[in-house]
Amino acid sequence: MLSMKTAGAVLLLLWSGQVVTAAEGQHLQTTSTGTDSPKLTCHPDIQILLREMSSLVTEQKVELRHTKTQLDAMETRLRASEKTVEEQRVELTHTKTQLEAMKTRLGTSESLVDQLKTESQDLKREREQSRVSFSASLLAHGSATIGPSGVDTLLFKHVFTNIGNAYNAHTGVFRAPIKGVYFFVVFVYGYGNAYTPTGASLHRNGEHVVIAYAHQPSHRLAASNGASLLLEEGDEVYVKLWPGAWVNGTHVHPNTFSGHLLFPM
Repeated sequence: MLSMKTAGAVLLLLWSGQVVTAAEGQHLQTTSTGTDSPKLTCHPDIQILLREMSSLVTEQKVELRHTKTQLDAMETRLRASEKTVEEQRVELTHTKTQLEAMKTRLGTSESLVDQLKTESQDLKREREQSRVSFSASLLAHGSATIGPSGVDTLLFKHVFTNIGNAYNAHTGVFRAPIKGVYFFVVFVYGYGNAYTPTGASLHRNGEHVVIAYAHQPSHRLAASNGASLLLEEGDEVYVKLWPGAWVNGTHVHPNTFSGHLLFPM
């Protein structure tokens, strides 16, 4: 099937041929009559062709308007699509920016969580280390007189409490687990004697601190003393029998050595 433009071209060629033919016919008619004012006549086919061409032109105008309308609609759709693409590009860029910001915040939060975990572990360790307290007596059962000779450091073997395990019942020595202020107290008990006192002294790293001492010629007697000491980690505190003195231990635990951490430094 021929297109509209092709059909129009064919009709134009036909019309041209009809015009030429009509012109030649008029010329011949004029020549044969021999008159000076020839009378022109319009061939019926030419009129038909003109009407068809007019109709064709009208149809082409309509088609052209329709085509322009379609082009305008496509242009509008194209611009809308371009606008949508641009908006989506901007939104995607904004989303990427938000994602990067969230990644940064997540990294910061994870670092903070790790820091808090470390601090929590440190606090837990410090709390465990700060729980230091002990108390012990000379004998677990029975009774015995210790001294006045052959004894140096008193061994408080019966342990009541030893939180932090800083006191060693085998050596009688308390070793400070952390730096801090500690409080120590010593109680001693004995029998009165005209020549032998009852007494013991508290020592830190070989240095004398305080003494618990009592002396009377008869009857039972007791003495006590204590001190708060600033200790470095690893410092040692212990109780020594006072030279020439004795203590008497019984099952009721009258002789005790106790200490605890007041606060860390």
